[in-house]
Amino acid sequence: MTTSERITTEVTSWPGVTSGYGKRGEFGFYVGRREIGHLHGDRVAHFGFPKAVAAELKATGRITEHPIGGAGFGARALRDDDDVADVIALMRLNYDRVTAARPAGV
Repeated sequence: MTTSERITTEVTSWPGVTSGYGKRGEFGFYVGRREIGHLHGDRVAHFGFPKAVAAELKATGRITEHPIGGAGFGARALRDDDDVADVIALMRLNYDRVTAARPAGV
């Protein structure tokens, strides 16, 4: 399996996650209408986090600046198995945050 296929297989196995291509060719993962992250092929993953969470993730080296900037946005290159595992963990971090904020049954 390719890097993106490995990530997609795991992330889409979580309850309520849908996926699909966006307007810029990115492949996104969603819970309802909320994106929990997206991939640009097998090269990079992009995320949006609350500003404080993104700052902590940047400080610890788990994400870098997103190409468009923004305090809450980050990127993670997909170079090896450790990157794949951490991208899945970062998607899970957003998934858990989004699902905890959703009312039951929505």
